[in-house]
Amino acid sequence: MTVVLGADLGTSGLKLAALDPDGAVVAEVEAAYPVDRPRPGWAQAEVSGWRRALDGALVELAGQLGGRRVRALGLAGQMHGAVLVDADGTALAPALLWPDRRAAGELDRWRQLPAADRAALANPLAPGMTGPMLAWLARHRPELVAQAAAVLLPKDAVRATLVPGADPAVTDRSDATATLLWDVPGERWSAPAVAAAGVDAALLPAVRPGHEVVGTARLPVGEVPVVVGGADTPLALLAAGTRAGTQVNLGSGAQVLRPGVPARPAPDPVVHCFADAEDGWYAMAALQNAGTAWAWVQSVLGLDWAAFAGSLDASPPGAGGVVFRPFLTGERGGVAGPTDRGGWSGLSADTTRADLARAALEGVACAVAVGLDLLGPDGDEVVVLTGGGARDDGVQQVLADVLGRAVQHVQVRSASAAGAAVLAARGVGEQLTPQRVVGPVVEPRGPAMQEVRERWGRAPG
Repeated sequence: MTVVLGADLGTSGLKLAALDPDGAVVAEVEAAYPVDRPRPGWAQAEVSGWRRALDGALVELAGQLGGRRVRALGLAGQMHGAVLVDADGTALAPALLWPDRRAAGELDRWRQLPAADRAALANPLAPGMTGPMLAWLARHRPELVAQAAAVLLPKDAVRATLVPGADPAVTDRSDATATLLWDVPGERWSAPAVAAAGVDAALLPAVRPGHEVVGTARLPVGEVPVVVGGADTPLALLAAGTRAGTQVNLGSGAQVLRPGVPARPAPDPVVHCFADAEDGWYAMAALQNAGTAWAWVQSVLGLDWAAFAGSLDASPPGAGGVVFRPFLTGERGGVAGPTDRGGWSGLSADTTRADLARAALEGVACAVAVGLDLLGPDGDEVVVLTGGGARDDGVQQVLADVLGRAVQHVQVRSASAAGAAVLAARGVGEQLTPQRVVGPVVEPRGPAMQEVRERWGRAPG
């Protein structure tokens, strides 16, 4: 029997999954690693730490495979960020990550682009994207940029360490379009945006299909072909099989996704337009604060998940008038801005701990609803829910009530890693469909939550 592997390089941890030809996950391993924050607003990591985590996971996985042969490996990766590498693909400095805000001052270079060139990027400006980070490096570390042969996205930097001798300067559309260096309607690197970054266009990687084999790696599971891979969000879309309507992925953050959108200029966009893992595009309204805000509330209130979700039975819809805005670390814009902050309002002497917890659950759902509004109408199809934060029946009902839409949870184990495995299978001529567990359709319970949304929108932030 054979398997294909998918590795998902997240911000704070890696997931490695092995899928059999029927799309079942037959083995999986997780490994954590730190995010280094040497200064306020900075977020970086050593590529060597990512590689050690992958190596350890591969050793552990090898013991679970029971002699199954590994056909191929695909990588999914956290989006945005920047890794400067030499001609051999060795990182010259720590990888700068998407939560990093050091390049906020460089965004003026993008605001000053001619209107048509700015519109062709078709994305809101964020300091954690590759272009602004390159601009910061060119300004503050010019000697490092001068040594670099290429700038890579995180998953590409790890892949470069796996296949020595192969050209490391390779990425895919799904990552390239999320750099603020890509001409969306033109399907090419944007010369004006690269000039704004102040770097040589020769630093940019070649863009290849995500299923293309770039070389063979010697791994603890054998000699394995490695494909280009893709970004984590579109690979989760691929694994879930969502091709129309809306998908809400609820994890540490939340992504409200609309597949099948056209690639067109956007002068001042409030939502993202990124390439998917195949030949199309998806729109995304992104929230940094979702599961992370819930984890903070659980910590502050001293509740485990069962008690936190149980607040939905102990507090009525609307949480007794309490409103929670989840923006503890600010947002990119659209739903909220970078200076917005979180907190409860509407407290009274009658407010209970259950009210505070329920308000937090409703508050994230309200933020998701704003993201859905930003994407515009989609024909009122059932909203697909994915991610660990949406597994609870009560959370699904809150989302249906607040969105005013029927929802349905689709569970795919290690979704981004499973999507990477799909690309790996295609690279060796196989077709793979990850197994999915589809839950019941949850209908909204009348218009009662409209008042909650309106109160949430008026709350201070």
